[in-house]
Amino acid sequence: MELDALDLALLRELQNDARQTNRDLAAKTGVSPSTSLERVRLLRERGVITGYHAALDLDAAGRPVQALISVRIRPPARPVIEGFREWAARLPEVIGLFVTSGTHDFLLHIAVPDVDGVYAFVIDRLTERREVADVQTTMAYEHVQSRRIEPAAGPDRPRFTGRAR
Repeated sequence: MELDALDLALLRELQNDARQTNRDLAAKTGVSPSTSLERVRLLRERGVITGYHAALDLDAAGRPVQALISVRIRPPARPVIEGFREWAARLPEVIGLFVTSGTHDFLLHIAVPDVDGVYAFVIDRLTERREVADVQTTMAYEHVQSRRIEPAAGPDRPRFTGRAR
């Protein structure tokens, strides 16, 4: 899928502020509002833009304590892995889930009100599951998350360094 300089500029601006008007988006990217509207529509249709979300401050939401929890599943069979993945993804404490290779099968990113919440999550939720063979918990002191993702540059994809024209 080819993204040109205008696509990249639109994506960058939408990631900075997805609530801006189409007129503002067009002005910031140097195109007409109709061009901006059409290109954003195409980016949605092509699956590049998958949605618009409200970012929450975890402290303000009452979940300031974060941890990364590695989980090993046994037996390592597809139905067991998929069943655990679906179950864990629905837990309200889980804000991120990775299926991984190596010693552990999953890395769960959780956010809870306090350290006791981490302990309760591990003991009351994870270790109650028969398929959970091992759990390792790492407390996160700080989480810095990129709010902007630049599509990968390739031979057919120019790297955008300035304003689109």
